[in-house]
Amino acid sequence: MSVRPERLDLAARRRRLRFRCWHRGTREADLLLGSFADRHVERMDEAQLDRLERLLGSSDPDLYNWMTDREPVPPHLDTDVMRLLKKHRYAAGTP
Repeated sequence: MSVRPERLDLAARRRRLRFRCWHRGTREADLLLGSFADRHVERMDEAQLDRLERLLGSSDPDLYNWMTDREPVPPHLDTDVMRLLKKHRYAAGTP
């Protein structure tokens, strides 16, 4: 049984996104975004992965402020993925 090339590309893209989420630059962002990616990226479709990539282009302080409702999320980033990220709660040792 062979794997279709587009499935292989999607799997590689998901691995890359998980890596980016776990390697943000601050430990707090790594934990929040990395645990989010571990929990949700495998179930995201390609459009959601696109929206996650756009969010990852934002700075850690901005993402944190949006996640904690300290600042409003800009309309162009207020998507289903951002709402899912805002609902995400990090818990050590939780898959």
